[in-house]
Amino acid sequence: MGIYQKLGWFFKQHKKRYIFGIAMLMLTSLANLVPPRILGLMADQLNKKQITWFSYFKYTGLILVAALSLYVLRLLWRSLIWGGATILEKELRAKLFAHFMKMDRTFFQNNRTGDLMAHATNDVMAVQEVAGDGILTVVDAITLGGCTAVAMILFVDLRLTLIALLPMPLLAIFARYFGDKLYVAYDKSQAAFSKLNNKTQESVSGIKVLKTFGQAKQDTNSFNKMVDETICINKQVFKWQSMFDPLGSLLIGLTYVIAIIYGSILVNNQSITVGQLVSFVAYISNMVWPMFAIGYLFNILERGSASYDRIEKLLVQKPLITDKNADSLLNIQDLHSDLEFNIDSFAYPDDVDHNILKNIHFTLKPGQTLGLVGKVGAGKTTLIKLLLREYDNYAGNIKFGGENIQKIPLKELLEAISYVPQKNFLFSTTIAGNIAFSNPYATMDEIQAAAKKAGLHDDIMAMPEQYETIVGEKGVSLSGGQRQRMSIARALLKDSRVLILDDALSAVDAKTEGIILHNLKAEMHDKTALIASHKLSSVMDADLILVLKHGQIVEQGVHDELLKQKGWYAKMWERQELQSKVGENIDE
Repeated sequence: MGIYQKLGWFFKQHKKRYIFGIAMLMLTSLANLVPPRILGLMADQLNKKQITWFSYFKYTGLILVAALSLYVLRLLWRSLIWGGATILEKELRAKLFAHFMKMDRTFFQNNRTGDLMAHATNDVMAVQEVAGDGILTVVDAITLGGCTAVAMILFVDLRLTLIALLPMPLLAIFARYFGDKLYVAYDKSQAAFSKLNNKTQESVSGIKVLKTFGQAKQDTNSFNKMVDETICINKQVFKWQSMFDPLGSLLIGLTYVIAIIYGSILVNNQSITVGQLVSFVAYISNMVWPMFAIGYLFNILERGSASYDRIEKLLVQKPLITDKNADSLLNIQDLHSDLEFNIDSFAYPDDVDHNILKNIHFTLKPGQTLGLVGKVGAGKTTLIKLLLREYDNYAGNIKFGGENIQKIPLKELLEAISYVPQKNFLFSTTIAGNIAFSNPYATMDEIQAAAKKAGLHDDIMAMPEQYETIVGEKGVSLSGGQRQRMSIARALLKDSRVLILDDALSAVDAKTEGIILHNLKAEMHDKTALIASHKLSSVMDADLILVLKHGQIVEQGVHDELLKQKGWYAKMWERQELQSKVGENIDE
């Protein structure tokens, strides 16, 4: 019953609903005692040949009244108790989703998408059953079983009741044993389901790669192997469940045998009447559900307990990035837009001995653009992550408007930044909907203006549905360049004070790149821009260009200054210019 203690917070919130629902359920159990008693009285009168038509219709009417009462009572307790279980399901789902929304990058690195989906579906459903079928089972089993046993004693015979119910303690002992086994088996089953969920999500997301490399068959075989392993694990759950049900049937059958044999002896001895024996046998049918319910209850409780523990392990995790040092009264709109980086060193939490950034110092004024270039792994994206506060564990500080960004409430800081990441994410909705994601209240004119600045408007107008075109999951119907430009349009529509483009022009041609950069220059006259790119043409007009190597600044200046230094930047510029000219000759 430990799961009910864990869910105590919910039952306290909805105690009136459950108190009334349980009361209706208990009245239902009492109403169930009426028909067997009436049948016994009718049997006695028939046996004595004393029944009249008046008595017959009276007893029949009482049974109909009892049936109608049962209908109303069952309707009430089902709407209250099962309705409460639905509320619990809703609250758990909302709590999990809200928790996912506030967690940071580290959380999602440690928890795979398939696991999180399994927690939010299968585990929540298992806990929901505890507040629905679990309450029904425990109350109904105790009330109906207890009331029926009392009725057997009062209306029939104490001796017959005690002897007939001898198998009951055995059922409780076996139920406890199987319940412990079921908890362990179900916990493994849920873990296996999460693993299978992960595999499915990963394979579907990477279907293009699988087919391109001809690995579809191998991946299918791997999936089938995992399914077989999951089935084997689930067999343990089914094994313990299936072992209990036949045992319950055996003990119930034994109860009937004892009742009929010993009851017949008592009838012959005239200790009880035939009608009482009929009532007793009917009462045993009322005991069938409570006896089976013990096993069913343990099944629900153990599954629910295992699932709730898994959910709790997620909910107790805290984000590493918080507003604990923030000044709630600080309004970012009151700050000027100077952006200052003073990073002495930074290492990722899982590799604290290896500094990714070292001695990064620069200042940007409003209207200025920073270019970040360097080889893959040089630290460009990491530097951007620090500004987005994905990590706070660095030596030094980052200031916006003279204030440490850790003092600015995170929500306000992120609202002041428009970010276009390396990997664009588009929603399976219309083009207009995707662009307007950063500003849901934007008009169509504003959406089109942002698309024009991103060099995307003409492409959109050439599509059959234009701005109402559905892009598909993750923008599958668009080219890589179109996805990048749509993400840029989304960022521009947000109209933030800081714009970050993290290799956001890698998939566009040189002509389109020039159009976008020209538009951005006009757009950012009073704003700050950070552009990280492998294409030097994307940053050549920047007010400050940093060349990073192994997380350190090895060259800095404007385009012409860096060319004169004859360093990595100059060599890479010559190489990319040559590649561009060769590409033009091939096109010609």
